[in-house]
Amino acid sequence: MQITDVRVRKVSKEGKMKAVVSITLDNEFVVHDIKIIEGEKGLFIAMPSRKAGDGEYRDIAHPINSETRERIQKVILEKYEIAAQSESQEGELQEGEE
Repeated sequence: MQITDVRVRKVSKEGKMKAVVSITLDNEFVVHDIKIIEGEKGLFIAMPSRKAGDGEYRDIAHPINSETRERIQKVILEKYEIAAQSESQEGELQEGEE
């Protein structure tokens, strides 16, 4: 399984959720609404979920082993950092141009 595309949509409001991500697997299957969350130990991903009848949230789609979760998280967080850096540089350029 290869992650063939990652699309990061940064969240503009303040809070623990930093971005929402969609990933494409093998150019054939897309998973939307993966969240990047700022936790006590740093950034992590939360797979798409919905609220069940008992009030608990359950993942709709998720990796079935920790190695796959770590690989997906690594790729997503790398893309997020690149997006955050380019956004930061754009802001610096716009401020310098004024």
